[in-house]
Amino acid sequence: MPVRPVSVGERIKRREDPRLIRGLASYTDDLKLHGGLYASFVRSDYAAGRIERIEASRALSRPGVVAVYTFEDLRGTVGRTPCVARPEAGRDAEHPLLADGRVRWVGQPIAVVVAEDRYLARDAALDVAVEISPTPAVVDPRAALAPDAPRVYADHADNIALHVPATGGPEVQKLFAEADGVVRLELLNQRLAPVSMEGRAVLAHWDEGPQRLTLWTSTQVPHLVKQSVAQCLGIAEIRIRVIAPEVGGGFGAKIPVYAEECLLPWISRKLRRPVKWSETRTENLLGTTHGRGHVHEIEAAYRKNGELLALRGRVISDVGAYPSFFGASIATFTPLMMPGCYHPKAIDVEVVCVYTNTMATDAYRGAGRPEAAYTVERVMDEIAAATGLDPVEVRRRNFIPKDAFPFTTATGAIYDSGDYELALAKALERFDYAGARARQAKARAEGRLVGIGVATFTEICGLGPSTGASPIQRTGSWESGVVRVEPTGNVVITTGVSPHGQGQETAFAQLAADAFGIDVNDVEVLHGDTDVVTHGVGTFGSRGLVVGGTAVHMALEKVLAKASRIAAHLLDAKPEQVHFDGESFRVAQSDRKLGFRQVAEAAHLWNVPIPGEEPGLEAVARFEPTGTTFPFGTHFCEVEIDADTGELELIRYVAVDDAGRIVNPLLADGQRLGGIVQGLGQALCEEVVYDESGQLLTATLLDYALPKAQMFPRIELDSTCTPTQLNPLGAKGIGELGTIGSTPCLVSAALDALRPRGVTHLDMPMKPERIWRALQEAAR
Repeated sequence: MPVRPVSVGERIKRREDPRLIRGLASYTDDLKLHGGLYASFVRSDYAAGRIERIEASRALSRPGVVAVYTFEDLRGTVGRTPCVARPEAGRDAEHPLLADGRVRWVGQPIAVVVAEDRYLARDAALDVAVEISPTPAVVDPRAALAPDAPRVYADHADNIALHVPATGGPEVQKLFAEADGVVRLELLNQRLAPVSMEGRAVLAHWDEGPQRLTLWTSTQVPHLVKQSVAQCLGIAEIRIRVIAPEVGGGFGAKIPVYAEECLLPWISRKLRRPVKWSETRTENLLGTTHGRGHVHEIEAAYRKNGELLALRGRVISDVGAYPSFFGASIATFTPLMMPGCYHPKAIDVEVVCVYTNTMATDAYRGAGRPEAAYTVERVMDEIAAATGLDPVEVRRRNFIPKDAFPFTTATGAIYDSGDYELALAKALERFDYAGARARQAKARAEGRLVGIGVATFTEICGLGPSTGASPIQRTGSWESGVVRVEPTGNVVITTGVSPHGQGQETAFAQLAADAFGIDVNDVEVLHGDTDVVTHGVGTFGSRGLVVGGTAVHMALEKVLAKASRIAAHLLDAKPEQVHFDGESFRVAQSDRKLGFRQVAEAAHLWNVPIPGEEPGLEAVARFEPTGTTFPFGTHFCEVEIDADTGELELIRYVAVDDAGRIVNPLLADGQRLGGIVQGLGQALCEEVVYDESGQLLTATLLDYALPKAQMFPRIELDSTCTPTQLNPLGAKGIGELGTIGSTPCLVSAALDALRPRGVTHLDMPMKPERIWRALQEAAR
C-alpha cells in the first residue's frame, strides 16, 4: 500500500523567497498607473497648538502642483480616522483626517499637496506656510494624570482615555496581610517604533465609469481597510476593492487604518486621477503608530518559600494624542496575562490609558503580553533575591502543574494546555545551567560582572470567540478559507489572512499537499485582495496558522470528503467503503482505485452525474475559535558587563518554546529568531524619545537605534510540543513568542550581573551610559 506523503512538519524553504530576493515582487510603491499623481503631507512642527493660518499660494504657484487640501476642504464630506476600540463617551476623541484647527502631536497631518511627481509634491509641501500658536503640551503619561496637567482635549475633564478600575477585593488585601514579604516595583516598558523594512504606502484609483475605488495599501488587514474606508467616505463596500500586494513587514503597525488610507481615495475621487503616497522614514517614525509605552506600578505578596500569593497595582498606558485603531484596548491584555506561567491566588490591577501630545500607540509585536511577561518575570527575580532562592527554583515552585490544564487563572484567562516543567527542564539541560552558574562564580571571584538570565512565560494567541473579543476590539475573531481543485488536480487556496513575511503561502500549501497527496508546487495560495478573497480578518496576534490555517484545513477536509463520494460513485462502491491513502481513492478489500487527479477531472467533466452533488470540487470554510491558545517557553541567556564602560555583551542565548504542532519548523524558527532579536532590541537599545515640549528626538535611524547582527551570538533554538485541543491542527501560534520571552530574559541577566555591585533596578533600554551611571551611583 502506498505510503501517504508527508509535507507538514518538513523544513520546506519558503516559496515566497525567490521572487523577493530576485527583486521580482511588487510592493505598493512599485506600482504605477497612467496619469498618476503624488501626495505629500504638511505636518505639524508643534506638539500642541492652535492653527491660525494656512497659506498655500506659493505651493500652488509651482508648475505641476495640482491641489492643496486642508480640513476645510474635507468638512462635512468625510468621517473620522477609523478606530475600532473607541473609548467610552466623554473620553473618546475625534481624530480628523487633517488637523481641524488644533494640532496635538508633532507630525500630525495639517494639509496635503498633490502634484505630478513625488519630488515636486515634497518640495511644494515645504512651501505651505502654517502659522501655529503653541499651547502647553504634556508628554509623560504620569504627568498627564496630574489634576493641573495641560489637557490634550480641552473639553475633557482630564487626560484619561480609558479607565478599568481595580476591584479592591478583600481576598487581595487578605493575601497581602498574610504575606511574609512584599515586592514593590515601578517598571517602564518604553515606547518603541515598529520600523518595518517597507514603510506605509497607499495608491488610490477612483474609476468614474463603474464608480469604483481600487486601493492598494501596505496593510495587515485588507478587509478591515475596506470596511473602514467605506464608513469614513460613505462609499458602499461593494464599490471598494482593497489590495495588499507584497507587504514588507508590519509588526502590528500596519493593522490600524490611517488617515492617509482615507484621504487618498477622497483625493482620487475628487480629481478623477490615481494618487500615490509613500512615507519617508522620518514620517514613519513621526506618524506611524508606536508600541508599548507602559508604566507598571506593581506590588507582589510572597511567602518565604518563594510562593507568589497575589499581585496588585496599576498599569498606566500612554495612548498618545488620539485613540488609534486598537490602541485603547491593548493595555487591557496586560492584567489578563499578568499571571504568566504561575498561579497566584489573586490579581487586582487597575488600567489607566492616558492621552499625551505624542504619536498614538497601538499594537506592536505582542501587544500587551510582553508588558505583562516583563512585569511578572521581574517580580520572580525580586522574590528570588528577597528569599535567597535560585530564580529558577522560584519559578518552578509557582508553575501551574501539567495536570491542572485547562486552567483558569486569577484574571479569568482559560489556559488550554501546558507543560512548563518540561520546557524548563529541556532549557536547563541545553543551557547547562549548573555549569553556567559555576562559571559565573569563578568570574565574580575575578571581579567580572557576569549575569545569568531566565524567563519562563506564556502568551495568548488566536483570540476567540468573537463574542469575547468584540467588546474589546469590535471586530470578529473568525477567519475564512476557500479550497478549489482544478480539473488537472492543481489546488488554489484563498485565505482571509494577509501575510507580510510569515511564510503562509508555504505553510498553507503544505497543508494542501498533505491532504491530497500532491506536490507543494501544485498549490497556489491567494490572499490580500478583497475581490478575490470572500472575506477575512487579517494577520495579527499570532492568528495566521491557528485561525486562518484551521479554516483552510476545514475546507480541505470538505473537499476531500466530496472527492471521496465522487470516487465511490465512479468506483461503484458505497462512500464508507472508500478511503484515500494519500495517492488514490481505494475501495476496501479490492483492487479498484482512482487517483486524486482522475477524480478532480471527473468532478469538472461531470459526464457521470452524481445524485445530490454539484459539479466541481470546491469548499468554503470559516473557523471561529471556541477559545484562545497559550504557547509558552523558557529562555536563558548569559551576559558580561564591562564595569568601566557599561558595555553589555550577550555571550549565549538558549530558547525552548512550545507552540503546539509545527507545520514548518524552518518558518517557525525564522519567526522565533526574529522575535527574539526584536525583544532583545527593546532590552538593549530601542527607545522612542520626546523632549518636554513634545519634539521627537528619535526621528531618524541615526537616533533610533535598531539591533544589529554583531550584537548577538548564535541563538540556540529547541522546542517541546504540547498540542492544543482547540483546533484540529494542534497549533498554538508562534509569531510573537520570541519577543515576549527575550526582553525579560536579557534584563534578568543584566541585573543578575549588576546586583553584586548594588544595582537592583534599571529601566530599559540597557544602554552602556545608563549601566555606567547606575554603577557610579551605586559605588557612592
